[in-house]
Amino acid sequence: MTANRLLIVDDEPAIGAFIGRVAANAGYEILAVSTADKFLEHVRNWRPTHIMMDLQMPVVDGLALLSHLAAQKCKASIILISGVDRSVVEAARRIAIERGLDVVSALTKPIRVADLTGILNELKREEPWLTVAAIAAAIDHDEFHLVYQPKVILESGEIQGVEALIRWQHSQRGPISPLEFIPFAESSAAIDQLTHWVNRAACEQVRAWNEAGLTLDVALNISARTLHEPRLAEALESQCRKAELAPARITLELTETAAMQDAIQMMDVLTRLRVKGFKLAIDDFGTGYSSLVQLHRLPFNEIKIDRTFVADCTTSAESRSIVRVVIDLAHALGMQAVAEGVESAEALDLLRTLGCDEAQGYFISRPVAASEVPLAIERHSQSDWVRQLRSRSAPSTNDVASRG
Repeated sequence: MTANRLLIVDDEPAIGAFIGRVAANAGYEILAVSTADKFLEHVRNWRPTHIMMDLQMPVVDGLALLSHLAAQKCKASIILISGVDRSVVEAARRIAIERGLDVVSALTKPIRVADLTGILNELKREEPWLTVAAIAAAIDHDEFHLVYQPKVILESGEIQGVEALIRWQHSQRGPISPLEFIPFAESSAAIDQLTHWVNRAACEQVRAWNEAGLTLDVALNISARTLHEPRLAEALESQCRKAELAPARITLELTETAAMQDAIQMMDVLTRLRVKGFKLAIDDFGTGYSSLVQLHRLPFNEIKIDRTFVADCTTSAESRSIVRVVIDLAHALGMQAVAEGVESAEALDLLRTLGCDEAQGYFISRPVAASEVPLAIERHSQSDWVRQLRSRSAPSTNDVASRG
């Protein structure tokens, strides 16, 4: 199916055929009908990107059809055609626009080939490059890779886990932002392909680190759409088994907004994951609309405090209060509290003082390639913040002497 699908409605079949020939030569996929019923049926089922409509239709006229399109919130680009006075066509165009329709042009009969060709060429839409097939091809051609952001345990200053984040290096377009391809994938079947790839790649990487003597847990982001896949838990468990990993080494992160959709369904799927040993985190906490009843019922292990509050917790009393409340809430519910977006030593110290369990952010490490993770951990262990933490935690000479 092309990006440009033109639906033509005119009660004179010869005119519809004429417009269809011109449009086909301009690169459009076309359908031409002569009745209102057929037209509305194809609007619903064929979903045209462009519509050419004769205003002077019998039984149901063009203005009535425009009302139907407005009610359906039709997004097609509409070209009006008519043999009536141009001022009448212009009035119909204004009415349609006020109803929210995208009326882009109006032509009066007889229609000149040059005028029609010019309008159709001007209105052509580019073929979408981001498709399910494009994502499948990118997986086949190894265009996706994972980067890992370390998570520090605030009590000890040690890094024992990472969050895996997907990146796309397109062969022609270069780096593609996750903000561009993840929403598309979540709206299509592509999210299941990506989820499977991420799970496999992350598990294999954790196994490689294990074999190299580096023990790290890994957190994976997961889509609410994927959670409706009935075999998700079994598929994840199978990936862990192949990589010789305990499911407890994997934390699945789900955004607060997604977690609170269809809470009963979520409870069933998330509980099955917990039964199999996986850990669960509620991500971006504080930005959604969760109910405390739902939060209490859903079997999460940790709450991730959104970076919006963490970023200015050292300068804003309001943000600091929210962070404190979320930490206390997490602990009261038997969960860990994890802060995202830490960008300063002051924020890390404050989070530790407030009792936050873990943190991640650019101050600790940016997301890095798997090969750079050991270096990032070493760099963090030698940082001034960790040194000061160790010096504060070490017993003083007087303490040692008094114990002696």
